[in-house]
Order: sequence, then C-alpha cells, then structure tokens
Amino acid sequence: MRRTRVLVLTMGLAALALGACGNGGGAASNTASETTTAPPAAAPTLTDAQKKALIAKLPAAYQSADLANGEAKFAICRSCHSLAQGGEDMTGPNLWGIFGRKAGSKPGYSYSDDMQKAGWTWDAGRLDAWIANPRALLPGTKMTFVGMADPTDRRDVIAFLKVMTSAAPKG
Repeated sequence: MRRTRVLVLTMGLAALALGACGNGGGAASNTASETTTAPPAAAPTLTDAQKKALIAKLPAAYQSADLANGEAKFAICRSCHSLAQGGEDMTGPNLWGIFGRKAGSKPGYSYSDDMQKAGWTWDAGRLDAWIANPRALLPGTKMTFVGMADPTDRRDVIAFLKVMTSAAPKG
C-alpha cells in the first residue's frame, strides 16, 4: 500500500513540475493539433530487493539512506529535472542514467561551457559535492540552485536518484 502511495505521489509531483516548467524553455505548444513526442517511460517499478541492490552499489556512506526523505527533498529539484528514462529535458537536463555519465554530455541538452569542460564523471561523491553547492564546484554553472546544506538530506537524495535513474538490476 505504501509503495502505491509513493508511486502516486511521485507521479503527481512529476506532473505538477512538468506543468509548471513546460518543456524547459523550448517552443511551447498549446494547440491540440500539433504532434507531440511519445511520453517518457513510467518510473521503474522496483522491488525492495532491487532498490537495495542499487543502493548497495553506492559507497557505504549512502547505503543507510532514507528513500522517502530523498524523494521529499528531491521535490525542489523536480521543477527543473525529470527522472524517467526518455523524459524530457527541462530547465535542467533529464537525470536518467546520471551515474557514470560524463558531466555536460547528455545529448540534446545545452550545457554551460564550464559544464561541458568539467571533465568529471557523475558518481555519488561528485553528486554530493554538487548538491551541497554547485557554484563552489563549478563557478560558471548556469544552474541557479544554491545548494542543500544537510549531509543527511544529500545522502538520501543521492540514493533516491540512484533508484529512480537506474535500470532495474538483473537477477
């Protein structure tokens, strides 16, 4: 029952965020006659065991994360970022597959020059530093988020991101 409520809440928040942000600054369309792209894949439905397996791939410091808190804290990020595989870029890029992706490399998204030249790959530690204070890590970023000071909240957001932006583990 709780999983259903979390999924409904997640889908509702995503719908609100997408409605508030439109399509990330591209050409907006309010006419029903124009063609739209296929909707993104639904959020992965993972078992508790699959979630634990994904979190186990994170460094030990992140393995005790509270996914419900991570989802709640990620709510401030939803106004700019979508999570679903195939989801649209908004003000910020879609985050599906963020772990292991080179910074500034998601096809189709217009990154700042500094982000394109950053030269790092996203992992839990880099995401932690980024979420704490993006401008301290990359002063030339176009991201306006000022940061999340609480390390517990960052830990929880990172674990939530790992679960929501990764394919279900095999086996």
